[in-house]
Amino acid sequence: MIDAKTERDALVRLKRIEGQIQGIQRMVEQRKYCIDIVNQITAVRKALDQVALALTQRHINSCVTEAIRSKHGEQKVEELMETIHRFIK
Repeated sequence: MIDAKTERDALVRLKRIEGQIQGIQRMVEQRKYCIDIVNQITAVRKALDQVALALTQRHINSCVTEAIRSKHGEQKVEELMETIHRFIK
């Protein structure tokens, strides 16, 4: 379960990303230089990766750790590995 601090941090980052996306839309509408648009898209992807990593860290520190303590860790670790595999593809 996500805690209040992680929620706040994620929402701040996601709102910033939302603003970046809107900026990219304006760049496309204004027919800006293609490489500048691609660079902005790259920045958004990296920002989204940072949100995902922060949420993954929280998941490991809470859900996975608790599952290991309660002897159900194998399922949580498998779930985590599947998620990481999808993330890096």
